[in-house]
Amino acid sequence: MSGQAEVKVKIPFGNKYLDAIFSVPEKKSTYGVILTHGAGGDMNFPHLVSLAAYLASHGVLCLRFTCKGLNIAYRTKAFKTVVEYLKLSDDYKLLGVFLAGRSMGSRAAASVIRQLSQDDDDDFIQGLVCLSYPLHRPKLQSKLRDEDLLFIRCPVLFVSGSADEMCEKQLLEDVASKMKAPKKIHWIDKANHGLAVKGRTTDDVMEEINAQVFSWLRENIELEHK
Repeated sequence: MSGQAEVKVKIPFGNKYLDAIFSVPEKKSTYGVILTHGAGGDMNFPHLVSLAAYLASHGVLCLRFTCKGLNIAYRTKAFKTVVEYLKLSDDYKLLGVFLAGRSMGSRAAASVIRQLSQDDDDDFIQGLVCLSYPLHRPKLQSKLRDEDLLFIRCPVLFVSGSADEMCEKQLLEDVASKMKAPKKIHWIDKANHGLAVKGRTTDDVMEEINAQVFSWLRENIELEHK
C-alpha cells in the first residue's frame, strides 16, 4: 500500500521487551490507534495487518504489538505499558489514541481504559474499538465479561459477527444499552468469532471492517474538535 511506512520497535516491559510495529502515514498524524491480537496469534494476525495498513493509508498512525500470555491482568499491564510508551514518544507526538483489540485483546484494552480513567482525568485515550469482544465463553452465557464496559465513558465501537459463539447478539445489545459510554455496534452478518463468513473472502470481510472502523474514528475525532 502506498503512503505509509512500517517501523519495528521493541517496547521495554519489565525485564523483557514487547515486539511492536508502527504503521506510519505519509503525513504527520495527530491521532493514533494501538492494536493487539487475541488469545492466540500475534501482531501479524491478518486482520490486524490489514486494519493497520488501511488506517495508515488514511492518515491514522497505528501501533500494533504482540503480547503472549493468556492471563488478562498480564495482557492489560502490557497494553498499559504500550499506551505510556506512545504517550511519551518523541517521534510521534499525538493528541490522543484509540485503543483497539481483537477478542482477548479488546478485553485488555477495555480494562486499561477503566484503570486509566480511575487513575486520572487524562484525555489522551479517545475511545475503544472491540473486534469480536468475547462477552462470554462458548455456551456459558450466564457469566458475562461486561464489568469494564459498564465503567467506560469514552466512545466504544463493537465489530462482531452475528453468529459469534462468544458474543450472543442479544446479550451484547443488552450490555450496550446499559453502558454509560456513547457506543455503536456493527454486526458482520453470519460471521463467527473469527469474523469468517461462509461464501465471503477474508479480504471482503476485512474491507467492511476496516471501512467501519475508520469512519467511526473519523466521526469521533471530528466531534472532539468541533
